[in-house]
Amino acid sequence: MANNKTKKIFTLGLWQDNPVYRQVLGICSALAVTNLMLNSLVMGIGLIFVTSFSELTVSLLRNYTPKHIRMMVQVLIISSFVIIVDIALKAYYPSMSKALGPYVGLIITNCIIMGRCESYAQNNTPLYSFLDGIASGAGYAIVLLIIAFFRELLGFGSIFGFEVLGEWFTRWTIMVMAPGAFFMLGIVIWVARTLFPSEEEDNLKKEAVS
Repeated sequence: MANNKTKKIFTLGLWQDNPVYRQVLGICSALAVTNLMLNSLVMGIGLIFVTSFSELTVSLLRNYTPKHIRMMVQVLIISSFVIIVDIALKAYYPSMSKALGPYVGLIITNCIIMGRCESYAQNNTPLYSFLDGIASGAGYAIVLLIIAFFRELLGFGSIFGFEVLGEWFTRWTIMVMAPGAFFMLGIVIWVARTLFPSEEEDNLKKEAVS
């Protein structure tokens, strides 16, 4: 029973109910930091940390938090873990902290975290809430890395900073600009929803055919 629930949590978070291409959440950071794969990886790891520990804390305190202030408590919890990520980056990886700029601090406003805290952690045990945070954060990180892979490869000719395409390749400048992020995000959402539609979308297609 426990294994089935764990499997369902990761299946939903990583694929079936992916926060980016299925729920269309966390779009701002998905567009802002995906010009390089390393930036996307660090942002993804940061979001996994914040989401999982925020959900864990919210779940632990859910029976002791008055309902009328629970949103404020959740924001306080999330901001505390974001501060930890920000301080750790500035202390141990200052170049990455500078590259990501204000987007680390803006993790606080990421709808994925607040949404999972409110809809899942508020109603489930700490362990499953923690796992849900990992799954949702990982689903977000995977989409970011897919987008960043094509943007960095076509825009800089490299992957994780290592040159892959030689001087013969003409860099696509648009891929490292904001429009490139919009195009890639739209393509990822379109491909994912076309190849792997949700049950509701699948039923609508069947009704249209019939």
